[in-house]
Amino acid sequence: MWKEIGKRESGELRPSLFCSRIRSSRAASLQLSNHKEIVSAHRGSVNSLQVDLTEGRYLLSGGADASVAVYDIQNSTHCEERGLVAKHKSIFVIDKQHEHGHKYAISSAIWYPIDTGLFVTGSYDHYINVWDTNTTQVVMNFKTPGKVYRTAMSSLATSHMLIAAGTEDVQVRLCDIASGAFAHTLSGHRDGVMSVEWSTSSEWVLLTGGSDGAIRFWDIRRAGCFSVLDQSNSQLGRRPPFLDHSAMNKASTSKSSAAGQSSSVKARGLQRKAANGNGSKQSTIGRVRSQVKGSMKPRLHPGLLSSQDRATAHYGAVIGLKMTGDGMYLLSAGSDSRLRLWDIESGCNTLVNFETVRLQTTKPLQLSLTQDSALVFVPCMATAKAFDVWSGKTRLTLRGHYENMNCCWFNAQDQDALSRKGQAALDEDNWSD
Repeated sequence: MWKEIGKRESGELRPSLFCSRIRSSRAASLQLSNHKEIVSAHRGSVNSLQVDLTEGRYLLSGGADASVAVYDIQNSTHCEERGLVAKHKSIFVIDKQHEHGHKYAISSAIWYPIDTGLFVTGSYDHYINVWDTNTTQVVMNFKTPGKVYRTAMSSLATSHMLIAAGTEDVQVRLCDIASGAFAHTLSGHRDGVMSVEWSTSSEWVLLTGGSDGAIRFWDIRRAGCFSVLDQSNSQLGRRPPFLDHSAMNKASTSKSSAAGQSSSVKARGLQRKAANGNGSKQSTIGRVRSQVKGSMKPRLHPGLLSSQDRATAHYGAVIGLKMTGDGMYLLSAGSDSRLRLWDIESGCNTLVNFETVRLQTTKPLQLSLTQDSALVFVPCMATAKAFDVWSGKTRLTLRGHYENMNCCWFNAQDQDALSRKGQAALDEDNWSD
């Protein structure tokens, strides 16, 4: 780090490059913190974690005991061990005893993207609740036909306030906070939907992963999905660099000129044939055309064609999705204990060979990426592993839990990695450097 600081002082490094290198070095040196502890308010496994996207200060967690809690991770409530260990207790907890609390396990808890005044919880009791943070009261709720596995809201959205919900039902439901009703449903999966993720490059594009092993792309303004990922459709490594505009223009002009010449030659040939032809040939051509027209199938809407696509991205259920910050690549985790990196533009599996992992197969997993999308944190049984996104190699193995992990979250503002135990836990481990 001191070497980078010296280069920055001498002007050898630009500010942006200096910041990215410092972030990368801090993320690569994460270890179990001995001076910070978040005291868990849950009496069961913790299924969801998220730090708010506006201040990077408040941690929201949802547990299997049907409770949801909020913590201030910047200001400690008290200190122990002669002031060496900062304890962070929950600001408030909402459990089963609350008038409108969930009755069964909370599977998903997310902040409203642009304000900490609202948060959303999804539960196995089939309900999605929207909460007012200041009053801890339910503003509205949505009843779904099955257990809620995951909920998500777009951080880019300026034209809608939709909550995408993946449930044990085959349809993905979009809940509209503005109207308090379901906007519409997305049909195409053949089994329950365990993971949902909004695109980081468009507020209209939604990605879903189902228990049928399929990953589908939806444009919520149109009917049907527009793409289905196929693990057999692959390319090696990252996509090739884009051509220069001059080269592209040359190629397009050459193609257009060649096409113009060939079309003129074809036109002359057709004119000669028409002049020298006879009636028998014309009748034969007419019969062939009528047969071709009769054998042609009716054209289907692209969305309907994609909904009939049976391609799979994993051999088991898709239990986790995470898109890179630039919206160009997608990481997926499956119950087949495989991690895959997808090129979104081409829809290809990049064949990055992630080192052997062992993942939970019975419930969704929450993946997390560093700010530069260089490392992905994956809950692997009782450890959290950080993989290099582009090579698949294990860079870090974070140990400290005694039971299986369900979720992790990388806080870009403080360069902290937060994780939660999958079974009963009395405290939360906080990794930082």
